[in-house]
Amino acid sequence: MASLNVYSALVVLFLTCGAAIATKENDQIIKENLCEIKMGLPCVLEAFTSIFEIGSISNKCCRELVALGKVCHSALVKRTLENPLFKDLTPATIIAKSIQTWNNCLALIDSPSPST
Repeated sequence: MASLNVYSALVVLFLTCGAAIATKENDQIIKENLCEIKMGLPCVLEAFTSIFEIGSISNKCCRELVALGKVCHSALVKRTLENPLFKDLTPATIIAKSIQTWNNCLALIDSPSPST
């Protein structure tokens, strides 16, 4: 439970403070598309964990991520990588995990539900 609070604090920190260090392009995309308010915090945490840590993302959160849109998803990941808190991460690895998470969620959402 404590680790969830730590992740919550980190996510809130990068959502509130990250705008000050974001490139104008990512910041503009995020603001114009209202990216920061399109997902609930529990799903933001799941997506964050699946991309920046080791974890998975639920079907519910995949639906929220896909509804967020690829433009918002990419801009938020890039802005997070610009945050000094994440300077030790390898951008290529994070971008690859971001794309993998997006593609997995998209495939999940696009696949027909099995009939029972």
